[in-house]
Amino acid sequence: MWAWILWTLPLLCKFGLADLPTKPENISCVFYYRKNFTCTWSPEKEANFISYTVRRTLCYLHENDTCNSTSENGSSCSFYSRLTPPDIYIIQVEAQNAYGIIKSDITYWDLNTITKIEPPKISSVKPVLGLEKMVQIKWTQPVLAPKSSTLNYTLRFRAVNSTHWMEVNFTKSCVNEEEAYNLTGLQAFTEYVVALQCVAHKSRFWSGWSQEKMGITMEEAPYGLDLWRILRSDKVDGKRLVQLLWKKAKGTPVLEKVLGYNIWYFPENNTNLTETLNTTNQQPELYLGNQTYWVHVISYNSLGKSPEATLRIPAIDEKLFQCIEAMHTCLTQDQLVVEWQSSALEVDTWMVEWVPDLDSKPLAISWESVSHTRNWTIQQDELKPFWCYNISVYPMLQNRVGEPFSIQAYVKEGVPSAGPVTKVENIGVRTVTITWKEIPKHQRNGFINNYTIFYQAEDGKEFSQTVNSSILQYDLESLTRKTSYTVRVMASTRAGGANGPGISFKTLSISVFEIFLVTSLVGGGLLILILLTVAYGIKKPNKLKHLCWPDVPNPAESSIATWCGDDFKGKLNLKKFDNSVNREEDRILKPCSSPNGLIDKLVVNFENFLEVVSAEHPGKGWENILGGEKNEYVTSPNRPYCPTVSTEIPPRGSQCLCPGVLEETCSEARGQLLPPAQGFGPDHLCEEGASNPYLKNSVTTREFLVSEKLAEQIQREV
Repeated sequence: MWAWILWTLPLLCKFGLADLPTKPENISCVFYYRKNFTCTWSPEKEANFISYTVRRTLCYLHENDTCNSTSENGSSCSFYSRLTPPDIYIIQVEAQNAYGIIKSDITYWDLNTITKIEPPKISSVKPVLGLEKMVQIKWTQPVLAPKSSTLNYTLRFRAVNSTHWMEVNFTKSCVNEEEAYNLTGLQAFTEYVVALQCVAHKSRFWSGWSQEKMGITMEEAPYGLDLWRILRSDKVDGKRLVQLLWKKAKGTPVLEKVLGYNIWYFPENNTNLTETLNTTNQQPELYLGNQTYWVHVISYNSLGKSPEATLRIPAIDEKLFQCIEAMHTCLTQDQLVVEWQSSALEVDTWMVEWVPDLDSKPLAISWESVSHTRNWTIQQDELKPFWCYNISVYPMLQNRVGEPFSIQAYVKEGVPSAGPVTKVENIGVRTVTITWKEIPKHQRNGFINNYTIFYQAEDGKEFSQTVNSSILQYDLESLTRKTSYTVRVMASTRAGGANGPGISFKTLSISVFEIFLVTSLVGGGLLILILLTVAYGIKKPNKLKHLCWPDVPNPAESSIATWCGDDFKGKLNLKKFDNSVNREEDRILKPCSSPNGLIDKLVVNFENFLEVVSAEHPGKGWENILGGEKNEYVTSPNRPYCPTVSTEIPPRGSQCLCPGVLEETCSEARGQLLPPAQGFGPDHLCEEGASNPYLKNSVTTREFLVSEKLAEQIQREV
């Protein structure tokens, strides 16, 4: 029984102690000068409601007072009265809840060591006249600060464009309300930000930082300039355009406010032609001749002038020296590095230019001088991503500028913004030529490594071919005849590729070569036939001549002129006394189909005929012979009778062509020569006469024009 009681008694005591509040610990007190005395402790918050009582004992006055607080208001309490520095306070904190009271340990606080004052208020930060690298800071003492005490100060400062703070410590006695401090060791013509805090002597609590204030140091005389130029190709009045560029020398701070620039320049071999220019423009343009020039530039302000910067402009025909053998670029984590190789050890200064490579007008050129090294670096954030930059390096030996070496670089590559525009040319049966244009520079976003041509037949499988970036056309082969295809081209960079618009085409059903082949075969056959014909004509010329040009009777050799008198009458009556009575049409003379012998006899040698007629009829007039007309056409007897064209000599009674022959005989002869055969009208005769192709242009069908002069000549002969 007693053992069980002894065992449960510690547990009951434990549960009883667990209901008491937590003992206050980590007590800290601060004396806010002339404002309050505040103490804090832990824990800061309690789960149950607890009331706190802070008991203060003033050692020098031997007085006690309390300050009450609750857990809801936090674990702190302030005394606003009976603040008697210097003194020592004894502090003890009591925590009480429904289950009891618990007290903290007793602590002792010397007011001199826990005094905290307000921060000072800076009134001005100004440069000191005549002192270039110093500013004077003025401030007002804190209102709630010991007047007879010494204060320790910390001054922090930084340049406006910097994030690094620097600090200066100093001590000031609280004699004057306004204090001042000269901050030295600064850069000239630089703006600074300053802040101030203080602490009472022997105290361990610093005031807060004052409000920041800015000021600028005095400027200095200008430093030297780095000078460069751009040689333009434009000319005005025969003079070349040179644009000057300058900036602060590398490594020198901007410590002055430049009021302007003085420029003077002259030909290398004639200083008497010096020209001057005063400007505020940092990129002025000069118009120089073709010879070598020297250019000098200085900057100035109210305090003085900068050292002189000199630049030599080479003559237009001067040959520049070369010494850079190779160049390459590489990217680090945050920098672009350009390195080059040169065998000229005497060259130790270089000028680096970089400018974006765009389709539009070039932007402003950036440049920088490099010495004692063969590489150049630039932060990547100073260059734009997806932009191509042209970087050129010029070697400089004393005052001479050499031939530049250039390279292109991207600080970051991306997928092209657009693909190539495709075109189809030379469409054949199984081949086609695909051409495309380069992507505009501002849309490439990187170096184009290759092009890929995708082509696909209608409802067929897609194929592709890849070529390098220097090729802008490709011939597709082994295509299907008379088939529709779709083709597109993709441009690829290191980051990826972009497809251009697709285009469709259809292969031909027959090629130009096939057309040429068929034409060649047909033409060749015709040529062979012609050659065989020529060979045959050479071998047998008479037969070929007879086939192409048949013989036509010569009317000049006709014997009809000898047919006169009874002989002519007998010849005309041959058909009349023919024994074949049953064949009546044999007695009819067909004018358009006479045999060759009869044609020869009927065709007249007109001059002989006229001579005969003139001899036998000297008394006859030419009017009777020629039908009473001065000029009349006489048609060959072989010519068919056509009523519409009357060309035959009309018969007039006794004016017969055959003298001495009776009129009846002539009439009978005419009847036999031109009988009114049934079915043979004038039109029929003309048609039959026109069917003889060999006599169309023969002399037998020619019309003879009997002129008036010929008649007079014959009459004189008679």
